[in-house]
Amino acid sequence: MPNHKRTTLALAAALAGSIVVAGAPAAYAEVVDVNYQCVTPIGPKGAVSPIDIKSVKSGGGYKLTMSFQKGVSSSPVELGKGAMNPSAVIELGGAETGKVQVSGPANAEAIPANTPIKISDLSGTYTPKKSGKVTFTAGVLTIKALGTTTTCTPKNSPKPSLELDVQGAGGSSGGGSTGGGSTGGASGGASGGASGGASGGASGGASGGGELPRTGPLDSAAALGTLGGTVLLTGAAGVLWLTRRGQRSAG
Repeated sequence: MPNHKRTTLALAAALAGSIVVAGAPAAYAEVVDVNYQCVTPIGPKGAVSPIDIKSVKSGGGYKLTMSFQKGVSSSPVELGKGAMNPSAVIELGGAETGKVQVSGPANAEAIPANTPIKISDLSGTYTPKKSGKVTFTAGVLTIKALGTTTTCTPKNSPKPSLELDVQGAGGSSGGGSTGGGSTGGASGGASGGASGGASGGASGGASGGGELPRTGPLDSAAALGTLGGTVLLTGAAGVLWLTRRGQRSAG
C-alpha cells in the first residue's frame, strides 16, 4: 500500500478515536433510595428517601445540590417557620476520598407534629484535587430544631447518586512529563537559548535553523523521496562517467 494511503488511513483512525472519546459521558447520575435511621431526642426513627445529587460546573469546581424526595424523621411538636435547619455530608469515592459539606435554608413553612420532615435542597461546593472518576454518595444528615439535634445515618450502604470525570488542580498523573517537555521546548524556541532549546526539543530555534525536527509518516515519506532522488542522481552520474571513459578508450 502506498505511503500516502497508509497515512490517510492512520489519520482517519485517529480522528474516529477522538470522536469516540469526545462523545463519552463525563457525568452519570441516578436517584438512589437511602434508608435513614435517625437518633432523635425522643428515640429512634427512620424513613427511606430517594436522594438525587446534581452538579453544575462553577469555576475550578462544582456546585453540588442534594435533593430529598421524601421526608425523614418527625417531631412530636410543631416546628414553626424557620425553626429547622438541615445539613449533610456527601461522601467522595473513586479517584478521591473525603467529604463535602452541604447545607440548606430553614423550613419556609411550619411543619406539623408527627409528620415527616421535608428537607430543603442542600448545596455545597466541591473542588477536585485529583483527576479521574469521582463518585458522590449520600452521607449523614443532621437536623437542628428547637435547640435539639437529630442525626440520621444511611444504613443500607447506598450506591453513589452521582459520578463525575474530573480534572484536579495539578492535572492528571500522566500530564506532568508531557507538560514539562512542551514548556521546555516553548521556552527554548522563544528565547533562542541553546540550553532551553535542547531541553525542549526545539534545537532549530536555538541554532537559528528555524525548523523543528520532523517526525511521522509524512516526514518519513519526504525523507524516502529525498533518498530516492539521491540514488537516482548517483546512478545518472555513474552512467555519464562510464560513457566518457568509453569514449576516451576508443580515442
